[in-house]
Order: sequence, then structure tokens, then C-alpha cells
Amino acid sequence: MASDHVVTRFPPSPTGYLHIGGARTALFNWLFARKAHGKFILRIEDTDKERSTEEATKAIVDSLEWLGLDWDEGPYLQSDRYPIYREFIDRLLASGEAYYCHCTPEELQRRREEAMAKGLKPKYDGKCRDLGLGEGPNAVVRLKSPLTGKTVFQDLIKGPISFNNDELDDLVLWRSDQSPTYHLAVVVDDITMGLTHIIRGDDHVNNTPRQILIYQALGEPLPFYAHVPMILGPDRTRLSKRHGATSVLAYRDMGYLPHALVNALARIGWSYGDQEKFSLDELIEKFSLENVGKSAGIFNAEKLLDLNARYIRESDTPVIARALIPFLEKGGFHHLDGNKVSAAVETLKPRSKTLVDMAKAAHFYFTEDVEYDHKAASRFLSPEVKGMMQEIRSRIAEEPRLTGERLEIIFAAFLEEKQIKLGAIAQPLRVALTGSSVSPGLFEVMEVLGKEAVLRRIDTALAYMARREKGKNP
Repeated sequence: MASDHVVTRFPPSPTGYLHIGGARTALFNWLFARKAHGKFILRIEDTDKERSTEEATKAIVDSLEWLGLDWDEGPYLQSDRYPIYREFIDRLLASGEAYYCHCTPEELQRRREEAMAKGLKPKYDGKCRDLGLGEGPNAVVRLKSPLTGKTVFQDLIKGPISFNNDELDDLVLWRSDQSPTYHLAVVVDDITMGLTHIIRGDDHVNNTPRQILIYQALGEPLPFYAHVPMILGPDRTRLSKRHGATSVLAYRDMGYLPHALVNALARIGWSYGDQEKFSLDELIEKFSLENVGKSAGIFNAEKLLDLNARYIRESDTPVIARALIPFLEKGGFHHLDGNKVSAAVETLKPRSKTLVDMAKAAHFYFTEDVEYDHKAASRFLSPEVKGMMQEIRSRIAEEPRLTGERLEIIFAAFLEEKQIKLGAIAQPLRVALTGSSVSPGLFEVMEVLGKEAVLRRIDTALAYMARREKGKNP
């Protein structure tokens, strides 16, 4: 290698959202560069003019930013670099390593069909290879590939890989519309950006010998190659929508934490002993290509969900509160008190698997009017408990401020006096305060809501019970 300084890149095509497989490739490149104190470059390969969109480019950038995968250079757009590609084409033409081909698409198709009829490979037959042709209205530029021998490289994950050169035809490098082909653009970018390591999915293995031949034709040193096995679903078929969401932004919108997804992606096909959960710093410190497996990795959506729940439980409450606020805002709650959100989060962390779950469960904390679950209200807000509810309300009203400690004292005295168990009053109160018979601990709920909201909701429940007592529809 020409440089000891590690440079990696992530070069997505902006033809759709960033999916799990691409995100893992980006992560492995990012981790490898960060561990080596090297450089990570973002490059947008938008030479497919028909399918590339600005919306997809923005989605890719948003996905990487959300995951926390920052880049040192870029995002470069290939569509801005055509003059650079043309310089390299002229260089190859001048050295005799490339040539103009004037064969029409119709001619090529006919000759391919003739070759197949004879049992031969339908590759370019080299008709224009030694004719010394110049530019023409429909001419393309082809690489003058070696006709014999092998192209061999040492893959950092898969080991030695070789291809017979007679299997590779004279690749088109420059189209007749004056645009570069994928292989030419990739190699020129990797050379000019100083790439030392190409870490990518193993669906690119067959591209590698073609790109190596371009390097060699240009007389440039080769980078190291590492091809990462593909990701499969739990049924060991190629990952697709039937295995769950596949785009990074879909997981963001479903309320997953970025570190949970990064952790899960890192563990697909890479391991470090039995450790399952890693901080970003730990991933950077421990990551190596030697520990990337040679066989396909399995993506398990259920494991990711469990890991996300663990991250929610173990993360600092203010961090989760900040992440939760956009989901509460989507639910129609605005101008939120950060302290109240944090207090609510503290009560919900043990029982939430995603931020969407948490926002739904937190709804009762922030709404003005609690909506009762019909079954819970029918069972627990009955006229028979109205007297108890009025009495506990009076005792709560005497308190200057509700704290867990004071509430325990109030309720202990009340239960002792009435000779009842906590459930007899707790469940009616729970429904009155939250609308449901399932919630975080009652005293926690009351402390987060605050005295004013607690009294107001008890009054609403008392009115509901009074209407039931009179036989009116509550």
C-alpha cells in the first residue's frame, strides 16, 4: 500500500432508503477507520441519472447522522466529478490501455446471440480492440483487458480469490453519452480519494477483478479488499420486508434507539467473545476484520427489540426523555415541561420496548382529559367505591406536595383505618388517574402528575360514578 494512513468509504447509490445491509457496511467502514485514527469518506454514487433522487440522498445522510456515523470528507457526488473521470479516460487511451469501440448495440446483441448459439460465453469479441479507432458519434471507450492469466487478490475476510482473465471481457469505461460507467467512476474515486481499504458486501466480489484491472492499467497501487457476507433473515433467506422493516429510518420512526440498532448491526456477522452489548467506544476499540465471519449473518428483529428495551432501561433518563419528546409531539403534545417528561420516563423505562410504546404509555401524563378504558371503568369506577374515593381525595388535598414518601404514609393510615387491602382503592384510583387498570406504580404516577392534576382527575371520576349511581349513561 502507498499509505499507512487508513482511509475507508461508504458509497451508496441514492436510488432508495438506506437499508440494514448498507448501514452495516457503513458501520464496519466507520469502525475500521475510527479504530485506526484514519479517515471515513461519504460518497454518493449518483451516476444512474434515471433512478437517483435528492430525496434518497437526503434519506441516506439523515440515516447516517441518526446512527451517529460521522464522516471526515464528503458527501461527494459522482455527478460533480465527470471532468476528473474524463482525464483518466484520456490517460488510459494515451497509454494504449483503452480503446474506442464503434460497435452498435444491435451488432453487439447479434454477435452475443451467435456466440451463445455456438456454446460460447456471450462476451465482447474484441472486434475494435486493435483497429486504432478514434472518437465517433456513438463510440464507447473499452478497457484493453489481458486475454490470458489470472487476476488474484487476497481478501481480508474471505482469503485468496482468483478469476481467469479469459472470463472477463473488455469492459466499457466511458459511454457514448459522455458519462462514466460504474467501474471507472468507482476506481477513479478510490484512487483520487486515497482509499486504502475497500470494505463492502460480498455481492461485489465479482466486481473486484474488473476494478483491479483498471488499477493495473493506470499503474496505481491496489487497495486492500474485504468482502462482508450478506445478511439473511432468521429463515436463512435474503433479508427482505417479510422479515420486518429493512430501512434505517423505519426503525427510527418505530422508536428504536440509534445505539441499539448500531449494536445489533455490529453483531451481524461479527463477534467479540460472548459480549452482546457494546458502547460505541467499545465497538471502536474491539472491532477487527479478523472477527468478521465468512458465512452470512442473521438479522433477528426480535433480538433487536429486546436489545432496544435493554438500552431504554439502562440509558440515562434525560437521554431517553430528549428522544421521547418528538414522539410525544407527534401525539399532539406541545410545549412540554422537560422535567415532567423526565419524571414520566423514569416510571415507564422498565416496561417500554420502543419510544413509540413509551409515548403511547405516557399519553395519560400529558392529556387534559383522561379517556377511560370501558372495561376498566365498568369494573373499578363503580358507585360502591365513591365514598372511599371522596375520603382519599380529602386526605390528598391536605398535602402541600405529593411525594412518594408522603403518599405511602397517607395510604398506610387509610388502609389500616378501613381494614382494606391496597388494591381496593388503588385500582379505582389507577383508572381515575390513567384511564387504564395497568400503569406504573400508583404513587409514582401521582407524584409525576402533581397534586392539582390528581385532584382534578379524581373529581372527574367521582362525577362519572355519580352518573352511574343515578343510572345515567356515564
